[in-house]
Amino acid sequence: MSTSDSIVTQYAELRREMVEQIARHAQLAGSETGKAILSDSVMEVMRTVPRHEFVPVELRAFAYADAPLPIGYDKTISQPFIVALMTDLLDLQADDRVLDVGTGLGYQAAILAKLVDRVYSVEILEELSEGANRRLSEQGAINVELRVGDGSKGWSEHAPFDKILVAAAPDLIPTSLLSQLKPGGKMVIPAGIEDAQQLMLVEKNESGQLNVEEILPVRFSSMTISH
Repeated sequence: MSTSDSIVTQYAELRREMVEQIARHAQLAGSETGKAILSDSVMEVMRTVPRHEFVPVELRAFAYADAPLPIGYDKTISQPFIVALMTDLLDLQADDRVLDVGTGLGYQAAILAKLVDRVYSVEILEELSEGANRRLSEQGAINVELRVGDGSKGWSEHAPFDKILVAAAPDLIPTSLLSQLKPGGKMVIPAGIEDAQQLMLVEKNESGQLNVEEILPVRFSSMTISH
């Protein structure tokens, strides 16, 4: 076996172990989240997408730990369990159009791209968006469109969205995002002041009424909002 083949095999084994950790974590948190078992489709994508390609090179050795990692600019790539849980809570359908707020280096967008038709991802920092664009292109994620901008304002040109996933925490859920969610749609978003954030599941029924459910306490980077 060549060195490159050996590395590929090693990363595949680390992903398998990561998914086992996610499954254990989901079971332990199931009483809080209502999701003791995550869907097979989400777990398969977590097993497939190479997380090590979406972290800084110097952190690749830690890419498959079930923990958030710094990606620069005071931002992080989310813990794999949280990525899997948020993805699963959206109940994604193949023909969904999804808004991904807080691209970072593109890992969450890469996960979504394997599960739905179209992903629109917004990142306020141009340097991170450029890094994400390169990584997503290398992974063949041609159904992801990126934009540099204030994610709290959504992406009105492509609204409404079937699903919205937000990976940075505002104090309050932005009204722009609520208005860009389709009737019958779902949004997963962390919200609250630092040290008191909750992961929220927002559902909009067919008549436009909103139901907001707290899922579990989380710690995300604060959402950067332009004024």
